[in-house]
Amino acid sequence: MRENFAEALKKVLEHEGGFVNHPNDPGGMTNLGITKAVWEEHCGHRVTEKVMRALTPADVAPLYKRKYWDKIKGDELPSGVDYLVFDAAINSGPGRAAKWLQGVVGVEQDGGIGPKTLAAVKPYSADELIKDYSKRRLSFMMDLPTWDTFGKGWSRRVNEVETTALKMV
Repeated sequence: MRENFAEALKKVLEHEGGFVNHPNDPGGMTNLGITKAVWEEHCGHRVTEKVMRALTPADVAPLYKRKYWDKIKGDELPSGVDYLVFDAAINSGPGRAAKWLQGVVGVEQDGGIGPKTLAAVKPYSADELIKDYSKRRLSFMMDLPTWDTFGKGWSRRVNEVETTALKMV
């Protein structure tokens, strides 16, 4: 829902935290959930570690809106489902997040949320959709080669996102 973006972003940033540069993270240098490569693409030029460390929520909000919220049609998804899919898009990419949603509602998994996917979401119980989606997301993560390093945090995040999404319904 349109009015949920600010709250959804606030919740996402609680999970994304601040600056990290973990050697086992394929995303590399990251701050507020934004990788250096994504920030450079957004800015149109290379940036330093100092710039990455200085990012603020206000800096990254427009990028999150354009690159993730708008891509998953957050304004058009039911409350709770919007946050759930938004968080997954940030963590695993908008295309994969869309495919999980499409898999839950039984439409072609083309990785783009459009009129057919949105129409298929409408008759679903938001509670059941959120629970099924969370299971699919966690199952995918458990198969990643970095599960041993990041799995505990990912599992906690998926569970917390599910709980929050259910409260938003």
